[in-house]
Amino acid sequence: MFKLERRPTPSKAMVVLTPVLAVVLTMIAGGILFAILGKNPFEAIRIIFWDPLFNEVVASYTRPQLLVKAAPLITIALGLSFGYRANIWNIGAEGQFIMGAIAGGAVGLAFYPTESVLIFPLMVLAGAIGGFLWAMIPAFLKIKFNANEILVSLMLVYVAINFLGAMVTGPLRSPVGMNFPVSRNFNEYPSAYNGELIANTGLHMGIFVTLAAVIVSYILLKHHIFGFQVRTAGQSPRAAKFSGVNPNITIAICLGISGGLAGMAGLFEVTGPAGKLSTNFPLGYGFTAIIVAFLGRLNPIGITFAGLLMALTYIGGELAQFQLSVPAASIQVFQGMLLFFMLAVDILVTFRIRLASREVA
Repeated sequence: MFKLERRPTPSKAMVVLTPVLAVVLTMIAGGILFAILGKNPFEAIRIIFWDPLFNEVVASYTRPQLLVKAAPLITIALGLSFGYRANIWNIGAEGQFIMGAIAGGAVGLAFYPTESVLIFPLMVLAGAIGGFLWAMIPAFLKIKFNANEILVSLMLVYVAINFLGAMVTGPLRSPVGMNFPVSRNFNEYPSAYNGELIANTGLHMGIFVTLAAVIVSYILLKHHIFGFQVRTAGQSPRAAKFSGVNPNITIAICLGISGGLAGMAGLFEVTGPAGKLSTNFPLGYGFTAIIVAFLGRLNPIGITFAGLLMALTYIGGELAQFQLSVPAASIQVFQGMLLFFMLAVDILVTFRIRLASREVA
């Protein structure tokens, strides 16, 4: 009875306001969800979005955590945005995040207890290479056999999770960990520890790398020939071929960038906030970063604000679980609503709903 009809000229104002509208709709739907769970919806929304920033009782702890949570989300989402702009759909950033943490962490543990300023840079490089190589698996299969990169990258997440389990119960298990499946604590090894650079601010080396990645990504996508090639490949693959863009190289580069950035994010996380490799290390950042990428409209500046917003839902969600006793799954549903409403509103900005006329026999 209904059909979608493309709008000739979508409203530029609505294109800009789409993320804001998606957030408002998420708050409304989330409030209904919390009401169904028997909680005060206004109190729940206040705890998630207001208290982490402005409630002085908890803000001294939660404000620094905002940067800590946002940095990996932004870094991973930046990498994903390159591929998504070119219609290359990497859904396995979580696996690349894990493999980067394993590769970089293993390098640091291999040097234990040696002290050197060179160890941490080597770990960062190893983390980036670990994520890069893991992303090259779907890239190779896509180029060589035209395998679906969505399925391949997603399945590799579970391979990475099982590989992590094998490492922390085998070669990387801590000799002083009382036989638990964990590595050594990186905070006990100064050369491999990504600690706060300024006390009680949450600032660590990974946050500065994230800021640098935002700047470089913006320049590449907006003011470099590579960004033009990526956009052309996504909007018109045939036109991209005529302009000299090699689709196979584009696939490899875009997946490589996303894998390398996800791997670095994993290394900074495991050597800082997480502190060690364990079977509980997979945090879901690789999946949440997909929401961040689209909420930020695949724009580095937009992704930065979207990452901060999503980090706020993480921190506020933890507060809501503690203060209101809401289940953790409800917070995950709340975060998923952001992507759902973002895509729904985006469709309505691009298309209008029409009544489908019935054909007369």
